[in-house]
Amino acid sequence: MVVNPMSGPSIVISATFSADAIEPTLAFWMRELGFDYRIRMAPYNQVFQLLLDPAGALAANRDGVNVVAVRFEDWAHDLARLEADIQHFAASLKTAAQSFAAPLLVCICPASPAFDASFQSRLEELVAAAVVDLGTVHLVTPHETGALYPVSQPHDPLGDKLGHIPYTPAYFAALGTMVARKIHALRTPPFKVIALDCDDTLWRGICGEDGPQGVVVDPPRRALQEFMLAQQAQGMLLTLCSKNNVEDVLDTFRLHPEMALRMDHFAAWRINWSPKAANLAALAEELELGLDSFILVDDNPRECREVEASYPQVLTLALPPRDEEIPEFLRHVWAFDRLRVTEEDRTRPAMYAQSLERQRAERQAASLDDFLRNLQLEVRIGPMSPKDLARVAQLTERTNQMNFTTVRRSESDIQALLESGKAECLTVHVSDRFGSYGLAGAMIFRGGVDAISIDTFLLSCRALGRGVEHRMLAALGGIAQQRGLAAVEARFVRSQRNRPALLFLESVGLAFQSVRGEALLFRFPAEFAARIEYEPSTSLRPAAGAAPQPSAVSRDGIPYARIASELRNVEQILAESATEVTGRQTTAPPDPPRSDLERQLCRIWSGMLNVEPVGIYDNFFDLGGHSLLAVQLLSRLKEELGIELSLDVVYGADFTVAELAKAIELREIEMAGAERYAALLAEVESLTDEEVRELLAKESGEAPY
Repeated sequence: MVVNPMSGPSIVISATFSADAIEPTLAFWMRELGFDYRIRMAPYNQVFQLLLDPAGALAANRDGVNVVAVRFEDWAHDLARLEADIQHFAASLKTAAQSFAAPLLVCICPASPAFDASFQSRLEELVAAAVVDLGTVHLVTPHETGALYPVSQPHDPLGDKLGHIPYTPAYFAALGTMVARKIHALRTPPFKVIALDCDDTLWRGICGEDGPQGVVVDPPRRALQEFMLAQQAQGMLLTLCSKNNVEDVLDTFRLHPEMALRMDHFAAWRINWSPKAANLAALAEELELGLDSFILVDDNPRECREVEASYPQVLTLALPPRDEEIPEFLRHVWAFDRLRVTEEDRTRPAMYAQSLERQRAERQAASLDDFLRNLQLEVRIGPMSPKDLARVAQLTERTNQMNFTTVRRSESDIQALLESGKAECLTVHVSDRFGSYGLAGAMIFRGGVDAISIDTFLLSCRALGRGVEHRMLAALGGIAQQRGLAAVEARFVRSQRNRPALLFLESVGLAFQSVRGEALLFRFPAEFAARIEYEPSTSLRPAAGAAPQPSAVSRDGIPYARIASELRNVEQILAESATEVTGRQTTAPPDPPRSDLERQLCRIWSGMLNVEPVGIYDNFFDLGGHSLLAVQLLSRLKEELGIELSLDVVYGADFTVAELAKAIELREIEMAGAERYAALLAEVESLTDEEVRELLAKESGEAPY
């Protein structure tokens, strides 16, 4: 199938079943998040074809997100072959990961109650194992969906039979929400620091008034602490920001060994009586991170409002007033989501502890030269390995200071660029006597006619000021010499936060600078670049703790607190997404219902079609109905009235409430007649021959013989 290239970012959905019912919820979430995505449904049940088709709808989606929803039993025509089909599916995902420009969400959907649960689990494990190393493929399991958005009745047997729509509207809402949540995690830069209040946040009570022994770690606060500990394990830095006496807080941690968190879990803290906004700014300076990477969690709404007024780039979360809601509230703050956790994420808290040791050693050193001589810095530069893809993409998203162009790239973007043969990528691993910085830098470059052209030059802020960037540029100079090229070209595009990159380029080669449109071009002779070295006494060091600025990719407008408070279950989501009621398109007053049944049907139609009011002679399709809604309507009638109707009723000459009510009444009569016939038959079978003759004579009015 050949399709025209899509204009603008799109979400393309392919499924093994009729999945159009996911669209309303997904569209609602795109509006809620402020994401400009168009939703496109791929042809029905062509998952295999689209994963392998280089010109199909999934392959053509270059700027958006692809979604594949699968229900394994839809391939279960031959159970003996189903496992082989799943292995073929896994192989198709690998092919897609290598060729698709857009990331791929694979949503495994729950099996019907009749399907073998253990077999389903084994098939899920097969797919999970196949995609674990595919950086651009992200898995959504039925367990994950059910844990976050439980639905009591996910399956719709009648919808499955009539239109291969196997799930209820509630489950489609849950599935659409999970897809939106994953897209949010894909497309927004992650936060890095959680600043926690103490009193009535980490524990119940006020340690300065109740005494350190008098505060209580109740179940909601215990859950909060465990949640934060899990966040730290995924790479978030924990800090304390509390108006308190330091001794009271330290004693509280010491006297409550049952707490999940300890003081050594916190990378930094500000415990004093200064305004929290000022303390957050001080923490940002100490950690050398922007305030736009901070989340403040506090029980006091007034404190949150004051921080918002001073630093709106900080995400402030006021805990719910009802303590028992705290755990669910935190589980539904999408800002905490991590789509993929890299090894650098897991080791980040330890790296920051090492960084603080370096800062102390630097302050104690006689000079910067003396400090660097004793640092025992080791820099390893080499080709990127596949396992480093996620981290390199993360660096492009997060690195702001030592970043020549601030071009942001996803894993699929980088993979496609490298596989095209048009670019190469080098990674930079750094360590010293205090420990490892991990994968701290990356360079993407292209080989030209006479020069190496730097596409992307990145170095994490934790490695700045050590001369690592000088070694990186020198390495490119050496490669240019080896290939017989004359120069290394570095293009600089100014952003709000990359002035340190410009200072570095100017410090090593201001004489080679020229203006190219809105950018600056530094063309270093290859021999010159290869000899670049760091001279601490003369080089300019990037300023640590620069004034907080917004991220290059904005999260403005995403209502994290509202989502966690008001949109954390399926019932809330369905109610909110159905609030836009469409007015009638005609001025004629609707014909009112005449019976309880017609009143019930008008109510159901109004809710499903978002039209108010509905008259008994309004045509279902004229009010905006379609075949998908018609199938869902029949399923709902079976659920509420116990009546099963065929699709012939829907596609009659005039599908109105009045006609539907007649069809339901006729079906009830048929069902009643069938039940009466069955009862008579059972009665007759229990009679003797003589009793049968008497009964027949009675019915005919004749005397028995």
